[in-house]
Parts: sequence; C-alpha cells; structure tokens
Amino acid sequence: MGQPTIGQLETEISQQIINLYNDRLGKSPSQIICHFFDTEIVISIENSVTQAEQTLLKGGCDTLAEQVRLYLEKIIKPDLKNLIEEIIDQPVLYLMTNTNLATGRTGIVVILKELPEFCNPKSIPKINVKNLAE
Repeated sequence: MGQPTIGQLETEISQQIINLYNDRLGKSPSQIICHFFDTEIVISIENSVTQAEQTLLKGGCDTLAEQVRLYLEKIIKPDLKNLIEEIIDQPVLYLMTNTNLATGRTGIVVILKELPEFCNPKSIPKINVKNLAE
C-alpha cells in the first residue's frame, strides 16, 4: 500500500486517542477533531472529562478536580506522544495539553520537527512551502 493521505493520518490519530482515553481513563470522548497545520497537529476533544472529575466538580471540589486532571494529563501524555509518533513515523518535539473542566473539552497541540510522509501535502492548510522544498 502507498503513502497514506493526510486525512487518513488524522483519522487514525483520532481513533487511537479515543482508544487511549477509553482504555486509560474509562471515558470515550464524543468527538475528536484532528488537523495538521504545517508541522503542527491541533486536536480538539469533546466530552473528555471523566465521571469522577464531574462528581468532584458537582461536589464543589473544583481545585481537586483540576489537580486530578493535571495528573491524568501528565500520566497519559507519554502515551499520546508515543501513539502519534508511531502513526506518523516522525518524532514529536513538544506535546501540550489543556482541559477546560467546565466545557469538558481538551485541546492538544503537537509540534513536529518535519512533516510525515503522505501522498497529498498540499491539502494541509497554511503549509510552509519551505518545508515541502526540503
């Protein structure tokens, strides 16, 4: 099989993140949006807050819920990084996450050194033409 399309890579990343959240947090997000922007991947996850975090929030323990989320993100961040590197076959330089417990949304920004190999590079919004020439 030839090189994947950018859409296939985005779909695979989204599916693997759903699996990771389900396996590690016991929570399948309701929707994931994943897009490449030059050497960055931006991922938006909806309905990512666990039942335990929701219970803490409803009980007025907002600070504890935020601490729990920070620890959960710290624990799963290496797994997120590894699954993305495996899918795109490129190293991840930085991976940043942030969750808004009030909205239940998580944002992930992944910084890459270079674009992965795929068959339709011009389909990436705002691609840096310099990266294609190298």
